[in-house]
Amino acid sequence: MIRPEDAQFHPPTSDDPLWAETNYFGLYAGQDTDAPVNIGVYGLFREPLGVAGSTVSINSKRVTMPWAADYWDAWEHLALPRPGDLLHYDLANGLRVDCTKPNQIWDVDYVDEAAELELSFRFTALMEPYDINDPDQDPLAARRDMDLTWGHAYAGHFDLTGQVEGELSLRGKRLAIDCVSTMDHSWGIRAERQTSRLCWLHAHFSPDLAIHGLFDFTTENGPDAPSPLSLTHGYVLERGTVRGLKAGGGTAWRSGFYPERVELRVTDTHDVTWDLNGAALTTFPWQAWPGTVGHNCLHRWSCNGQTGYGEIMDFIGLGELGAAYNRF
Repeated sequence: MIRPEDAQFHPPTSDDPLWAETNYFGLYAGQDTDAPVNIGVYGLFREPLGVAGSTVSINSKRVTMPWAADYWDAWEHLALPRPGDLLHYDLANGLRVDCTKPNQIWDVDYVDEAAELELSFRFTALMEPYDINDPDQDPLAARRDMDLTWGHAYAGHFDLTGQVEGELSLRGKRLAIDCVSTMDHSWGIRAERQTSRLCWLHAHFSPDLAIHGLFDFTTENGPDAPSPLSLTHGYVLERGTVRGLKAGGGTAWRSGFYPERVELRVTDTHDVTWDLNGAALTTFPWQAWPGTVGHNCLHRWSCNGQTGYGEIMDFIGLGELGAAYNRF
């Protein structure tokens, strides 16, 4: 069970210097236009070392180089303010975050004057945080395999769907932000070298319907072939009620490991089955830290006659990527 204090830093349960905590805010704007914009704001905090990594990405294109996106900025060794405070922090890269109601409301601001960028939004939760490690909340938690979905990096982890409202101004162009999206927070030992894969995705249809899932997949078929997706955790948010996903999977059709098209079938704890189809609108190679690439796509989703939007992050470690490309 996630408590309000879990929005804050946790005492490390290991003396491993790579203990880390993360906050990720993914959102989008202009989703009903010909050029939807996908936005990602991330912080990876290694409090025992006193440093944080942070990335900010803005992308409306199909790119395979991060600098080809509308905007990309990445820092690896930002000094952490002392004492550490994950509810209120101001980093040297221009990112400021205030969590005024733990696990309910975050106000996020980011300014890069040199790039003529101002980003400001409020995330307001539409549900209680979903604890992937709590069997009372997640039907798959009891059978969790620590070698899947990043293992010890997700020793503590919650996902949370909410309403996002704000504004983006980039190089003189302003765009209103009004979407439903999902953020997350994790804590545990996060190795520099990633040795397992993670597909982290969601489809948001309205404040009354969102589906979020974590999946494992394989790179055995290479970068340009379909690959199966196997559910490890997830939930359905329907009219204010959250139900865990107990079974499911699907297929991702890939190009350069980017999930260009996805078909999913998942079943919740009320035995309701959900069929989803997604098609990529953007591509972006997100390096949350140097040892991994998140093959990021903003998807347009369909489910039961409804249209929705949401991200897919298919993370693959650099070692596995190199081996996969050298096999084909």
